[in-house]
Amino acid sequence: MITITSHTVEKLIDPTGILIGDRFEYILNIDVPEDDELYSDHGLKIKAIYAVNQSDARLVQYYIIEKVTEAVQDFELEEEEEQIIAEYCKLHLPIED
Repeated sequence: MITITSHTVEKLIDPTGILIGDRFEYILNIDVPEDDELYSDHGLKIKAIYAVNQSDARLVQYYIIEKVTEAVQDFELEEEEEQIIAEYCKLHLPIED
């Protein structure tokens, strides 16, 4: 099971105006147990896109990235781990004025 240790977040700007609502890009630093298939000696982070509009907020997509090489890993998270990320993003939404 992953543990999120820190994050950065940035609001993405849609220059076309096509997308409804707001999109946020999170970079989540994670710890993974050594016995997990995701584990890497180089460390991992997750790049997650979280969408928010008036009636919905959800995790749109994510990538698992090795920290040292910046290589995207060909793994999918378990449903429970995706839920952890979605809840974390929701909890850490930037406050807008």
